[in-house]
Amino acid sequence: MDFSLTKGAVDFIDDALIMDLLGQKEDKGKVAEILSKSLEKKALTLDETAALLAVKSPDLLETVYEAARKLKREIYGNRIVLFAPLYIGNYCMNDCKYCGFRRSLTTAVRRTLTDEELVEEVKGLEREGHKRLILVYGESPKYSPEYIAHTVDIVYSTKEGHGEIRRVNINAAPLDIEGFRTVKAAGIGTYQIFQETYNKDAYRKFHPADTRKGDYMWRLNAMDRAFEAGCDDMGIGALFGLYDWRFEVMGLVSHSLHLQQRYNVGPHTISFPRIQPAHGLDLDLRYQTSDEEFKQLVAVLRLAVPYTGLIMTARENQSVRDAVMQFGVSQIDAGTRLEIGAYHEKASNKEAQDLEKEQFQIADNRSLDEAIRWLLEQKFIPSFCTSCYRVGRTGEHFMEYAIPGFIGKFCTPNALMTLAEYLKDYASPETRQAGDALIREELAKMQEGSLKQQLLERLQDLAENDTRDRLF
Repeated sequence: MDFSLTKGAVDFIDDALIMDLLGQKEDKGKVAEILSKSLEKKALTLDETAALLAVKSPDLLETVYEAARKLKREIYGNRIVLFAPLYIGNYCMNDCKYCGFRRSLTTAVRRTLTDEELVEEVKGLEREGHKRLILVYGESPKYSPEYIAHTVDIVYSTKEGHGEIRRVNINAAPLDIEGFRTVKAAGIGTYQIFQETYNKDAYRKFHPADTRKGDYMWRLNAMDRAFEAGCDDMGIGALFGLYDWRFEVMGLVSHSLHLQQRYNVGPHTISFPRIQPAHGLDLDLRYQTSDEEFKQLVAVLRLAVPYTGLIMTARENQSVRDAVMQFGVSQIDAGTRLEIGAYHEKASNKEAQDLEKEQFQIADNRSLDEAIRWLLEQKFIPSFCTSCYRVGRTGEHFMEYAIPGFIGKFCTPNALMTLAEYLKDYASPETRQAGDALIREELAKMQEGSLKQQLLERLQDLAENDTRDRLF
C-alpha cells in the first residue's frame, strides 16, 4: 500500500464505538423521543441512529416507518427524481472480489466508448426522454480527470431534437484535489463515491492491498479532498451485503456527520445498493441484507439524515421498490442498461443482459416510459428537475433550503414542468393520459397565488409555443 496517499487523512469511523452502540436493546420511550427530534428536521446522532436500528417489534417498526413517510412527504413531497447510468468504460486496476469488472476476471469483455459512440449513447438516452445522467468509469489511468472532463463536455454538447442532458453526475475513482478541480470545472453535478463497506476488516477482505482501492483511508477521505477542491455536491454509499447492514448504516451516518461538522454541508445523496449476482462471482456472502432489513435501513437513513436525497437503484425489483418507496427514497434510475453501448445498440432486445459485459445484474428492466407510468399510478410526480444545480442552490445553499417550504416554492413546480415536457415529447398515449391527470390533480391542490399563476402560464407556453426549460 502507498501510505503517502493517506497523509493527513482523518479516520472518522470509530469501529469500537459503533459496535458498542449497536449492542443496545429496543427502547420504546427512547425511540419516541428520537422520532420527535427527527420530525423537527434535525440530524440524528450515532446513538440515536443505533436506537432505531435496534427496533424489532412490528408495532414499533411501523411507528418508525410512519415517521419516515411523514418526514419524506414534508421535505421532498411526492416527487421522485429520475436518472440513468451511462457506463463509459470498464477497464479497472482494482480487484474487488464482488465486481464483474475486477482486473483478475479475464473473461470480462473490456471496452471504452469512443467519442462517436458516446454521442450515439447520449442521443439514444435523449430519444427516450432522459435529462439527468450519471457517468460511470472503472478505475484506470485511461479515465483521468482530464478524460472525465472531456466526456462530460461531449454529453452536455450532444442534442437530439428537444433532447438535452441538463445534469451530469459522476461515479468514478477517488481523485486528488487537483483532479477534483479539473472535473468540477467541466460543470458536473454530484460526484459519487461508495466506500463499499465501512468495516475495516471487511474492506481488507474484499479489496486486495496491492490495489489503489485497497487503501481504505484514501477512499474514506475522498469527499474531504473534493470539498477542498471546491466541489459541494457529494454522493456517498455502501454496498450492502459485504458486512452487517446495521454497521453500514452507522458508517454512512458517521460519514454524513463528519462532512456536516467539518464543511457545514452533508452529502447531497446517499445510496444503499444490495449486492447482486455478477459475472464470475462466487463468494460466501454471510451478510446478505433481507427485504425486511432493507426496508428498515431505508427508513432509518431517512430519519437520521433528513436533508439528504436517498437513491434506490434498479438492482432492486419492482416489488421491493414498491415496498420502500414511501420511506424516503427521492431518486431512482429508470430505463437502466449496464452494458457499454447498450443504449444505442441491441435496440430490439434491451431487456437481455450479458453479465460478461456488465458490472452486476439488475432486477428492474422496465423502460423509462414504463417506470414513469408506474410512478404516476402511485401518485408520485416523476421529475427530471435540475433547477437547483443550475441556479446555484447547492452545498450550503441547498442545506438552507432543505425545509418544507422548499418543496412548494421550487421542487413541485419544477417537477411538474419537466413532467409536462416529457409527456409532450416522449410519452406513450397511456403514460400521457396518466401524467396529464396527475398534473391536473397537483394544480388543484396548489394554493391560489402568483406561483400557481406563473406555473399555469408556463405550462400553457410549453403547450402552445414549445417554450421549455423554465426554471423556478
